Amino acid sequence: MKHHSSYGPWLAALLGLGLLPGLLQARDQERWAQFKPAPGMEAPAAVEPSLPLPPVKTIDSPARRTLERESYYDPGNPDLGRLQRIEEATAILPHDSNGFPDWMRALREGSITPRESLGGKGKMEVLDLDIIMRNTKEMPHVRFPHKSHTLWLACTNCHPDPFQPVAGSTAIRMADIFRGQYCGKCHDRVAFITFFSCQRCHSVPQQGSASGSAPSGQ
Repeated sequence: MKHHSSYGPWLAALLGLGLLPGLLQARDQERWAQFKPAPGMEAPAAVEPSLPLPPVKTIDSPARRTLERESYYDPGNPDLGRLQRIEEATAILPHDSNGFPDWMRALREGSITPRESLGGKGKMEVLDLDIIMRNTKEMPHVRFPHKSHTLWLACTNCHPDPFQPVAGSTAIRMADIFRGQYCGKCHDRVAFITFFSCQRCHSVPQQGSASGSAPSGQ
């Protein structure tokens, strides 16, 4: 035996007219209206979006053109202009040929003065030691200058992770660096971009190459 609900015709009519979703929404609004925000949690007052910053002169380079094609923010966000742009934040810093901050030059010239610790006390343990990496196939060898890094980084930033403090113990591939591993943990992010600055690392000619011989004793 089948039981027919007396609500059947009414439901069909409400659905047909599109009224049922509206009634349900109104019921939900009444339900949520019973809840009040906790003290101090009121919605903030509306803030008018700031005007766009004036254009800042930048260095035109393949690196900048390539990276600026990547969009990280929603251009439709009305508050996008409130964000500080990298050109404004780094305007007082020297720039490299790719149009990005030259951090080592900024450090040498005193444009930036990193603190040794959060409290501003202590002294950096500067290590003046260059490591020559020779497993570079047809590319010039890589000179890694410890001094440039230890002027403002503690040894624990790199040792023992991602680099074991033993020569030849860590196999490094450029593909891994491009994926953000090893040197790529800093370079290609804050430090200079490796993909457009090969010569800054591959700076030691291989012996017998057209560019000259490797320095003696290296």
